[in-house]
Amino acid sequence: MLKPSLNEIQKLAKDKHNENKKYFDKLKKKVPKNLDYVMQELHENEFKKTNCLECANCCKTTGPLFTSADIERIAKFLKLKPQQFIAQYLRIDEEQDYVLQNVPCTFLDHENYCMIYDVRPKACREFPHTDRQKFHQISNLTLKNVAICPATYNIVEQMKKKLPF
Repeated sequence: MLKPSLNEIQKLAKDKHNENKKYFDKLKKKVPKNLDYVMQELHENEFKKTNCLECANCCKTTGPLFTSADIERIAKFLKLKPQQFIAQYLRIDEEQDYVLQNVPCTFLDHENYCMIYDVRPKACREFPHTDRQKFHQISNLTLKNVAICPATYNIVEQMKKKLPF
């Protein structure tokens, strides 16, 4: 069972937003030496008990950024030319990045499986980015992901307990 549930996640994230924002502001000012190690551990522990197929909220509500390498790899997999893939599935956003034309993701099936899983974009492979090196540099992204991903919510709550300010 997914905890928190998708019904609860946005309310919980909203209720915790100011607390989390203050926490991450302090974190950026005084980065613990062991932060990346702790985040790796919290990430691994959470994903031992989290099955993303129960949720797939990231695929349903947000779209990844597609790098040139992603476009080449996915187009080849789909037996399309990169320009065909771009024309059919992508658009350029306000930051001049390639993103999906629509969400939920076109490649998400009715059972929450990714139809291009083996060649999925780097952003999808790395989501929710809670095990990244220099984790403190992506606090704004993490704050957004708390409202999307129950696992991220749990990781941030554990992080605040393990690394209190």
